[in-house]
Amino acid sequence: MAVSTVNISFQEDLLRQIDNIAQNEARTRSELIREAARLYIERKRKWESIFAYGHSIGAKLNLTEEDVMKEIKQYRKEKAN
Repeated sequence: MAVSTVNISFQEDLLRQIDNIAQNEARTRSELIREAARLYIERKRKWESIFAYGHSIGAKLNLTEEDVMKEIKQYRKEKAN
């Protein structure tokens, strides 16, 4: 697998936090940042998948965002009582 080096800037406080966590976990700064990037990408893909599923169901049922918001408000109102 090809590897590239990237230079990024961090505010000093954030970099200190990164270094503290890396040290506590006996990892390098690079390992920690790579994992953080992987987790971010994974979470973003999951949310995109969830939204795509919601849009496909909404299209099948001919629902608008307004319809969904009305249902959410009604559910919350019933749950509060």
